[in-house]
Amino acid sequence: MSERKVFLCRLIRPANPRGRVNIYSQFTNRTTTYGLVMVATVINKLWGWRVEVIDEENYRGPRGRDGLPNHEVLQQENPADVVGFYCGLTSTIERVWELADFYKSQGVITLAGSWHAHYCPEETLRHNIDLVVHGDAEMEIIKVFANIDSGRPLHEGVGGVSYLDNDKARYVLPNLRDAGQIPDCDERLVLLENRLTCEELSRLPYPDFGLVKYARIKIYPIGRIRGCSMGCKYCTVKGGVRFASAEWFFGVIDWLVKTRRAESFFIVDDRSEEDLQGTLKSFGMVAERYGRRLRFTVQMRLAAAKNIMLLDIMKKAGVRAVCIGLESPIEEELKAMKKGLAAKVMLGLLRVWRRYMKVHGMFIFGFPVAGFKMSIAEKIRRFKRFIQRARLDFVQVLLPIPLPGSELYSEYKAAGKLFPLPVAGWNKYDGNFLLLKLDSNVSMREFQSAHVKIMAWFYGPFSLFRMIYRTLTLPVDYFLRGWESWHSDWGREVILWIGHNIVTRWLKTRESDEHIANLEQKS
Repeated sequence: MSERKVFLCRLIRPANPRGRVNIYSQFTNRTTTYGLVMVATVINKLWGWRVEVIDEENYRGPRGRDGLPNHEVLQQENPADVVGFYCGLTSTIERVWELADFYKSQGVITLAGSWHAHYCPEETLRHNIDLVVHGDAEMEIIKVFANIDSGRPLHEGVGGVSYLDNDKARYVLPNLRDAGQIPDCDERLVLLENRLTCEELSRLPYPDFGLVKYARIKIYPIGRIRGCSMGCKYCTVKGGVRFASAEWFFGVIDWLVKTRRAESFFIVDDRSEEDLQGTLKSFGMVAERYGRRLRFTVQMRLAAAKNIMLLDIMKKAGVRAVCIGLESPIEEELKAMKKGLAAKVMLGLLRVWRRYMKVHGMFIFGFPVAGFKMSIAEKIRRFKRFIQRARLDFVQVLLPIPLPGSELYSEYKAAGKLFPLPVAGWNKYDGNFLLLKLDSNVSMREFQSAHVKIMAWFYGPFSLFRMIYRTLTLPVDYFLRGWESWHSDWGREVILWIGHNIVTRWLKTRESDEHIANLEQKS
């Protein structure tokens, strides 16, 4: 009896554009993408299939002359039959197209999923992608692979997917009752999403990080809650909030500690307080079993500081840092973004947060507000003053990104105020480049450099001297405050110094100047 061939699926997280100002880049080579690992885990349980994840940001395998993973070598050593691409970051989509061209030339079936592919399915399909999977892919992907096994069309019997049919983009709704032609980047595509219920999320297998090949994972991304109820103008995360049980989530943590000796975790939920009772229970279970032995970083809304019980249990469970979307200290911009807090209230809540853990503040500089005028210099001054008064531990300041699927994108595209893609391509959609047409009295060059000026001010060179000072005073500081307090402050100075080097390298590149010169020439 002949043996059935064992097929290989390779899932790829594309690399970010190199050399950009991104404070998170110091962590990307120590972590990976949670969603990709979850999909890989499900596929790996299918009979006759094996799977590997190639994370181009966390990769220690064969490389090409460009310094990126060499997929020709990967394909020669271990030919993939199916390749799936993570399209969660718009700025990496051109890298996806490049890789899809290569793999399609090898006769490989190509799949794509996550936010950019979801909101721009026709564009994605026309770049050598066979099928776009919308929304939560863990369950529907099983049907796709059953079709591959049987030789049926990829989309047959599958909901929430889009494909090319006679050179027209078609979609299939999750309930399979309807299908039709889809326009590119249409907000109505939210209706296509496969959405797992709370019960289904609680039945998912634990993520298998051993499937990530050529990687060294030190920070484990984990998640319990999907969706967000806020509806901010610049955000693409839509749909109802769903969440796995606290028991399932604790089981993931406990399993990773026991099987991979995991100690550091990043909770990828957009807002961990969306299911407050479940979050309290989850951290309560962690605190009871592990105390503060583990380290967690979470993302939460600023207003969660009003719940002292939540902050207390998070601290007891080992939450060391929180990432908060503060966005702006300017009232008019906060209202335009549909944020619900005033700047003065924000400062008060930040003081509460900082009593419990380190705070990473995320900002958007120059968010567009109709009829509102303020000089670039004054906005920079307002940002610096707010950051200084808030005493933030870390900051990331970006320019507005009109991501496909967001209200900001739809509004500015309809008004003709987006620079066209031939002028400002998708690889510029990472928050480091001017993408929206400004009023005639605003300097594009001044606007382009504003966020970097704030970052260069915050991540100054003096962190090196403070790091050396804290190293020399370790014996005294350890005696007075203990190891944890000393190490926390020393670690902050290390990150600030790394941030300084990232900003300094960016200032030495010419990409920003070239972008503005291109806008001035072609706009």
